[in-house]
Amino acid sequence: MTETQRCPVVHFDHNSDEHSADPAGSYKRIRDEHPAAWSEAHGGYWVLSGYRTVFDASRDDATFSSARNEHGGEGLSVVIPKTPMHFHIPIEVDPPDFRKWRKLINPITAPAAVERMETMVRHYVTWFIDEIIEKGSCDMAEVIGVPSIVTVDWIGLDPADWKRYAFAHRMVLAAVPGSDDWKQAIEVEFPYINARTWEAIADRRINPTDDMISYFVQQEIDGRPITDDEVFSIVDLLLAGGVATTASLVSNTVVWLYQHQDVRQQLIDDPSLLDKAIEEFLRFFSPTQALARTVTQDTEFHGCPMREGDRVLLSWASANRDPEQFEDPDDVNIERWPNRHTAFGIGVHRCAGSNLGRFMAKEMLSQILTRMGDYVIDLDSLQAYPHQGTNTGWQRIPATYTPGPRILPVPAG
Repeated sequence: MTETQRCPVVHFDHNSDEHSADPAGSYKRIRDEHPAAWSEAHGGYWVLSGYRTVFDASRDDATFSSARNEHGGEGLSVVIPKTPMHFHIPIEVDPPDFRKWRKLINPITAPAAVERMETMVRHYVTWFIDEIIEKGSCDMAEVIGVPSIVTVDWIGLDPADWKRYAFAHRMVLAAVPGSDDWKQAIEVEFPYINARTWEAIADRRINPTDDMISYFVQQEIDGRPITDDEVFSIVDLLLAGGVATTASLVSNTVVWLYQHQDVRQQLIDDPSLLDKAIEEFLRFFSPTQALARTVTQDTEFHGCPMREGDRVLLSWASANRDPEQFEDPDDVNIERWPNRHTAFGIGVHRCAGSNLGRFMAKEMLSQILTRMGDYVIDLDSLQAYPHQGTNTGWQRIPATYTPGPRILPVPAG
């Protein structure tokens, strides 16, 4: 911005190697001085890093729009820079239209619906651990593939393809743009998995089952049948959220618990602590670090002169470390309560999958702590996501542990 302004220009780029090396520290450096500031990276954008600035902006959809638009280029509107992804419903829809789409999703992600999925989730967690438990060593990042296979199966796609869905949706945000992994996701994996999704939608129109694609193709919006393109837009968003965020949370948590074995032992000795602990891990790790909005009209926001079309980054991760909201925010307190974290977002766009995400995280951590609770991680061989602007986590977690028995029957053949 060229005109005189009351907000400073800060050196900040959440997509940089510098930021990825220490996301929490990177946000702290600007939040402590400037909870709302302007960065000149990626064509320029506002960075909201304080709890109050993030809270206020996320509840003002009239000013801070999530809708797909021309500002900042082509692609997904809720990330900076935009990524080349299909239009997503309802995250790229503003009120009032947002609410009619969310009404279709709420029944399948409500607590009662998640309860009906408990058997599936437990089965897959048990199966993943069964696959490695007798060996005494593994890459724990593979165990943390559970959210991907659960999401793919629940939606109604082929669980055998879960790795391809996981890789594509993770790498489009976690790989460095232009890198080999990024190109593999964009040029190879997405064309394949998108084709499978379109095929499934067409099939469920004719042969509905009890999966989520079958549910959506039977819905109506504004008194008319929902279109195939609209079904794809919803399903692709559910996939993107389901395969990445819970895996990010659990991968960060298992590494941290190894580094803090006193807390790990507390959770082993008293599993009732796990519910509050998961809320604290959500706050501390913030699986989705930040999402973007676009300013719809010239406005003054917390002393900052924002202009129509300006891009704005709302950092849930930074808000979750704000000392004005949380005592000792850079420490993990597994009994912190109340815990008004922003890990699932704030306002109408708050994550619809929060109930399922919590349950999957609890089941994975419960079985890891019960069945392989003495795990030792080779910290020198850890591999973090190369780009941690949207999701943080580990793509390789080599570990050893005392071997144990399988639970499920060994498949025939």
